[in-house]
Amino acid sequence: MSNEKDVYSQLGVSSKKDDVQEAIKSINKGLFPGAFCRIVRDIHKRKDFCSIFHSDGAGTKTSLAYMYYKETNDIKIFKGIVRDAIVMNIDDVLCVGATGDYFLSNNIGRNNNLISREIISTIINEYESYSNKLSKLGLNTILCGGETADVGDIVKTLLVDASLFTSMRKEDVIDASNIKKGDVIIGLASFGKATYEEEFNTGIGSNGLTLARHGVLNHEYYKKYPECYDQRINENLIFFGQYYLTDVIKELNLSIGKSLLSPTRTYSPILKDLLTSFRRQIHGIIHNTGGGQTKVLNFGKGINYIKNNFFRIPKIFEIIQQSSEIQWREMYQVFNMGHRMEIYCEESIANEIIDMIKKFEIEAKIIGHCEKSPLKNKNHLEIKSEFGSFNYNLQ
Repeated sequence: MSNEKDVYSQLGVSSKKDDVQEAIKSINKGLFPGAFCRIVRDIHKRKDFCSIFHSDGAGTKTSLAYMYYKETNDIKIFKGIVRDAIVMNIDDVLCVGATGDYFLSNNIGRNNNLISREIISTIINEYESYSNKLSKLGLNTILCGGETADVGDIVKTLLVDASLFTSMRKEDVIDASNIKKGDVIIGLASFGKATYEEEFNTGIGSNGLTLARHGVLNHEYYKKYPECYDQRINENLIFFGQYYLTDVIKELNLSIGKSLLSPTRTYSPILKDLLTSFRRQIHGIIHNTGGGQTKVLNFGKGINYIKNNFFRIPKIFEIIQQSSEIQWREMYQVFNMGHRMEIYCEESIANEIIDMIKKFEIEAKIIGHCEKSPLKNKNHLEIKSEFGSFNYNLQ
């Protein structure tokens, strides 16, 4: 598979989403065009406030959860994908400094012939349970109900999404257009076990799961789960990996299935504390979701982002690369590769921020810095890793 170019796109997924970017290029970017999320006028028309309505979800991780459930009968696995959907919203809006109250709605699409009442009950109850947990962590999250649609003609197995609404003061917005030459980049590890987490996190997150599941899982699943892939894709790209869902990774003492389905870590308690102490000094917060380590190319102007001090790559990403033989350049473009949240600030306050993060027992360090871009008015990214150096820019 190492000879294949951009396997992710051949699987029908894009890390750049060029077509989406083209479609929205003429749409109003909101009050803060350079911010991580679109920000609009306040719902109550208060001059000093603004509002954010955001949507995201667990993606194809739901299909993987379905397969794991069928193999193990472990219905609790569906709780994780609910957390994925919620965290992908909460942590995104925290990148612009919005700390709540959050009004959350769920959106579930299912094939009723495959997704049982018990599964739906587990999912809906977890929306309530995890919202309560976030509230106890200081991020007041109000669940406002949602929609469960039986759409078997459209959804083969399961879709789990969420939408979030909140308001905040304009003066409190973290605008990533303020990222500047001379800033350092602080990375927050995506793996390990934080003080507020109940179990070890492999660091996988919710992005790149199409590539991960097909590149890791054995081709035996091709015939066993035809509902879990697009029939139009070349069979050679469907479940072309080496592993079974119940194979155990000795170093992690977790199965392949559990490792790939490790719930997306929320950084919300950490970011809430950081914003209390350093809001005015933070120039940007970037959530490495779609686009992996290249996500930041969409923010700032005329910046050369240099990332040259990565964490040791988590075991799950080693397995994905070794099993799929995907080029390392594409791995960094699809996955977070060890840190999923980045803080951009002046070096003078970096150590204080790092010390505050470490109190939550999450690894943090300066993983890079910002320079003037070699491209006129365009961003550029240099990744210098143990697997080689790679350059990226937006087309």
